[in-house]
Amino acid sequence: MPRMLDVSDEVRAEIGDEEAARLLAGESAPGSYDCTSCRTPGDSEQERTSTVLFIGDETAVLAFAHATCLPSQVVQVTEEQLQGAVRSIGAGGADSQQQPLLAQHTQQAQEPHQSQQVPGLVPEQAVLGVTSGLVLIQGELHPALVVEPTAPVARPGTFGSGDDFLPLLIEQGFMPLTELAAVPPVLHGWSVLLAAGQLHAVLQPNPSGGRPVAWWQAHQPLQVTDGWRAAANKHQQVLMFAAPVGSIGRQPREDLMRDALDKAAAGGKLVGAALPLAGI
Repeated sequence: MPRMLDVSDEVRAEIGDEEAARLLAGESAPGSYDCTSCRTPGDSEQERTSTVLFIGDETAVLAFAHATCLPSQVVQVTEEQLQGAVRSIGAGGADSQQQPLLAQHTQQAQEPHQSQQVPGLVPEQAVLGVTSGLVLIQGELHPALVVEPTAPVARPGTFGSGDDFLPLLIEQGFMPLTELAAVPPVLHGWSVLLAAGQLHAVLQPNPSGGRPVAWWQAHQPLQVTDGWRAAANKHQQVLMFAAPVGSIGRQPREDLMRDALDKAAAGGKLVGAALPLAGI
């Protein structure tokens, strides 16, 4: 039976017209699947379904998502992430075509936090700490990422003692915030990659054109709470807030995180933007 599949031009270019035709005819696509974004069941015979092609260094895996969760797209990931996902699928004894692909980003009651070294941000070799949480704005909960480096961030190519972290982000389109009274504007070109229910990366435009590149990428996918993931799928975007080293700290609870964000904003040390989910 023909499937209600969306196959984007970039996915078609990777898999070829013949395989795309087989998918659309239902010859190589599953009827039921687990959405690679929200992890809930889908049915390509009954609802619009996106084909999502994850490409590693040597391996490519095709996954499926509700069209309301993700558009059909090609997503570049590390080979290690892709192989880990394939192993986890195999351990479950399920048909890989019917399973979400990638590993995931999660949140616990006191939100998960992950750090990653930022190449080129010398001399202190800054590391970005990324914490996820829900932020209440105008009476509604929004999924948020809070980014804070572990050291002052120098502008690439310089070796001064200043901290250019916020100026660099403002140049990219992030807005200085004096309070968290409203959702910050959408920053088009940037996005958050949430796949198989986990957080993989924050993507930015490629200076050379073409596919977006990772501004920050998780060492291993971060898990998020069901509430965070539900809010991300509802709004189809994630709020990203960034502050200089020492402004936020690692807060054990979301209310303490909010207090720290409010203080950073009031002190002129906070920028933010709304980032669409990857590919949107």
